[in-house]
Amino acid sequence: MASKLFPTNEHPYERVARVLLGVGVLSLAFIGPKTPLGYIGIVPIATGLLGSCPLYTLFGFSTCPATR
Repeated sequence: MASKLFPTNEHPYERVARVLLGVGVLSLAFIGPKTPLGYIGIVPIATGLLGSCPLYTLFGFSTCPATR
């Protein structure tokens, strides 16, 4: 059931990039302008850790390498 809800559809490099980007954006909530908009960084962190992007699933797109 979870594999249909959260299919792995991100390349490992993209997952690392998402987590790093999310940490950078999230840091804006604590360092710098200290704006609550920095909490948007939780979204790329979550999708990077799960390996599943809801928009990719919605549009049938995947950057994950094919497995044989």
